[in-house]
Amino acid sequence: MNRSASLSSPPRRVRRTGLAGLAVLGLAGVVFTVRRPLLMSAPACFAGRWHGCFDTFNGVLLMTLVALPPAALVAWALARRRRAAGAASAWRTSLAEVGMVHGTAPFVWMTMMPGPGAGTAPGRVSLIPLRDLVTMGPLGVGGNLLVFAALGFFAPVRFAALASAPRVLALGAGCSVLVETAQYALRLDRVSSVDDVLLNAAGAVLAALASRRWWRTATEAPPARPRPAPAPAD
Repeated sequence: MNRSASLSSPPRRVRRTGLAGLAVLGLAGVVFTVRRPLLMSAPACFAGRWHGCFDTFNGVLLMTLVALPPAALVAWALARRRRAAGAASAWRTSLAEVGMVHGTAPFVWMTMMPGPGAGTAPGRVSLIPLRDLVTMGPLGVGGNLLVFAALGFFAPVRFAALASAPRVLALGAGCSVLVETAQYALRLDRVSSVDDVLLNAAGAVLAALASRRWWRTATEAPPARPRPAPAPAD
């Protein structure tokens, strides 16, 4: 019997339970802080009305929180399927996949919401760095840092090819450029700003550094399937 392994298991389990408890408490604190704005959009969301729910920041945030239990169920189902197939790191891989989607899609949705002059106002571009940063305010800066934070946190956990800060920086910047270009091309009455790209990329990198201890390494990547041997010639 490996006594050292048996002794190391309980502390690791306690650590994981403690981290999960802290995450739940942090989420509960955020929900309690913003409960009033969320409750303002609750009637429209639960009535299934698009206007007042999915076209408002509060409504999208509320539905993101409501979708947390189904997202956790999807992660559990994926992990169970992978464990049955004998895959390594089944839970980590499944949580990373669900986390990337669930944590990124709502913020991208909010950045693509049209303004009051959508379709009629000409596209606006701001290419001077740091000019718009001073006018964003704390809420604008924080929101831009969070747009691709989930992607930056979970992408290197899921993909070994992205397990480096420069690659996550390039990923966040590239995704942000796509969003800003779409805002301009679709004439959503929003400003396509280089400062948004800088903040989005910075948020992705900061989140990636927070998950560095769980990054996937090349040795954990699934091996390539062997090619079938050619049939012998007659």
